[in-house]
Amino acid sequence: MSKKSNNVKQILRQLISDVFEKSGNQPLNYKQVSAQLNLTDNDSRETILEILQEETKKGILQQPEKGKYQLKELKNSITGKVQMTADGSAFIVPDDEFEEDIYVAPRKLHNALHGDKVKVYAFGKAKGGRKKEGEVVEIISRAKMDFTGIVKLSEKFAFLIADDRKMNQDIFIPLADINGATDGVKAVAEIVDWPEGAKNPVGKIKHILGKQGENNTEMNAILADYGFPLEFPEAVEAEANAIPEEISQEEIKNRRDFRDTLSFTIDPADAKDFDDAISFKYLENGNYEIGVHIADVSHYVKPNTALDKEAYERGTSVYLVDRVIPMLPERLSNGVCSLRPNEDKLCFAAVFELDKEANVVEQWFGRTIIHSDKRFAYEDAQQLIEDKAGEYSKEILTLNDLAYKLRERKFKHGAISFESTEVKFKLDANGKPTGVYVKERKDAHKLIEDFMLLANRKVAEFIAKKGKGKQKLTFVYRAHDSPNETTLMNFAQFAMKFGYKINTKSDREIARSLNHLMEDVEGKKEQNVLTQLAIRSMAKAIYTTKKSSHYGLAFDFYTHFTSPIRRYPDVLSHRLLEHYLTGGKSVDEETFEKMCIYSSQMEKKAADAERASIKYKQAEYLEDNIGNIFEGIISGLTEWGMYVEIIENKCEGMVRLRDINDDFYVLDEKNYCIIGQRKKKKYQLGDTVTISVKKVDLGKRQIDFTLVK
Repeated sequence: MSKKSNNVKQILRQLISDVFEKSGNQPLNYKQVSAQLNLTDNDSRETILEILQEETKKGILQQPEKGKYQLKELKNSITGKVQMTADGSAFIVPDDEFEEDIYVAPRKLHNALHGDKVKVYAFGKAKGGRKKEGEVVEIISRAKMDFTGIVKLSEKFAFLIADDRKMNQDIFIPLADINGATDGVKAVAEIVDWPEGAKNPVGKIKHILGKQGENNTEMNAILADYGFPLEFPEAVEAEANAIPEEISQEEIKNRRDFRDTLSFTIDPADAKDFDDAISFKYLENGNYEIGVHIADVSHYVKPNTALDKEAYERGTSVYLVDRVIPMLPERLSNGVCSLRPNEDKLCFAAVFELDKEANVVEQWFGRTIIHSDKRFAYEDAQQLIEDKAGEYSKEILTLNDLAYKLRERKFKHGAISFESTEVKFKLDANGKPTGVYVKERKDAHKLIEDFMLLANRKVAEFIAKKGKGKQKLTFVYRAHDSPNETTLMNFAQFAMKFGYKINTKSDREIARSLNHLMEDVEGKKEQNVLTQLAIRSMAKAIYTTKKSSHYGLAFDFYTHFTSPIRRYPDVLSHRLLEHYLTGGKSVDEETFEKMCIYSSQMEKKAADAERASIKYKQAEYLEDNIGNIFEGIISGLTEWGMYVEIIENKCEGMVRLRDINDDFYVLDEKNYCIIGQRKKKKYQLGDTVTISVKKVDLGKRQIDFTLVK
């Protein structure tokens, strides 16, 4: 073969590869490939067939069916997650964070849904477009198959109209699969098929949740929407019920006995699962022995049991406005494991000898048995601190004094204090909100927090240092990165508009100036906006085996050890600590890293579900306030509107830009404001505005406001 025809073949190979790439790698025969290249004479077709056969032999192409070819692998393909937009198009956020997002038009999504992991073929930028465009060529994994929504029933079939705003398709339900659902009822449907070329997925009704608008229905819908089960499987309940409450003498012998040492719990007044207790003892040398005793969940929940698998799947307890969905069955979470007063309970503890300046002189980690003398609600403990009198007031005041010293040292080392307001609702017997209030964090809350931080930090430090010099010991850390420089600079510029200066010279200076800001802003109307923005400018804390430091707390080593009743990673850290205390070798890092990634994802889902329940209750609360006028603060901005948080009740709704009719307003993202194009009037994040409640959509958990001039 001549050199010239060899070159032609080489060029044709590249062109053929491009044809498959651009068609989204659809199987094509040699005639279709020739037609795409406008080469329709017989000689050219023969050459193309020859090349297709050669490339198949080399393993570059494959034949999914006789006479049809496709590339084995797309060169220009990227994997990522689907982020749906309101108009039915999507952006694919690549797994590789250095790649830019890819825009996908609705017709090129090929049945991909919000959150799905997909392979997308990137074409390059469209004319005048800012983003790369692409087409989904493979759905690697679905984010979810279950959707909550309203059933619409007709004579021959039904549809489920999903609550999820990112789900643009109704789910077609054959009458044989409606599972007793009636028209207008709220239910959970599972997608079971999506035939090629069909506009709608096909599903079946799994659960009927109840009547739309009823509290129970809506709370269960939120849980189902975020993938949290509404009940425990029978096998899991059976395992929990088989666990005895009695503690054997054999077990007590293997533990350090703290039953004669003063111990107590401090928790919210309505808590039922007591994870942690504190023991307190005066030592002869003038120091204090303080034990942080944590419910010994890992003693009861063994690896690979049905209980353990279920706890891992759930990842965390979920705290909605009016209920807790526990990670463990109630028999364990509120019974066997819970550190209830006046009962012997098994714990895993971090015991410290502290001097008067709260320095750790000695430490010990191991299994204990305690007998809690008192169950304090936060309010009771706070009363003792304020009155300086009452049963155990001397011990609580000493602990409070030590906690202050631990806290002071933490901030001195560069920890950041984020005191965002927590909204709580007063609910009537039917779960309807009758009032809203902001939960205050006082010394009693901070006292417990500081001793939990001490235990978490010291456990992590102990493991990290135990592994130094030898092989690194695999452990579950709670890690937190330093903030992204650009995001922080944007926040610093915005804070300056309120007169707050953020020094970004070093991590220590950032922390110091953020703490000054948090102190200055406390109680002011812009507190929530600035706190939320500051938190958003920080990286997110995650579970990982790879890194041990926590930027926000300024700790080199940090883990979660103190809440195993409600967090699965804490169960893992208990198991690993026990394993290393008894001389165990390092465990497989990859296995635990996968569990860490999954736990971080479940934590985020639980937080989103919690936020959704708050949104629902805010909407329900404002339903009776249509037309009423409130003062609010601009708390967020998007291309289509601005979020406003009502100052007196912290309920948040949206003023849509199309409803502001004195000008045409456009978002200025960089300066956190919207600007009128003709009159240049500005609405800035943090500004106070007067609004009236225009509309409430309970189903969508949406509140619409209008501006009052």
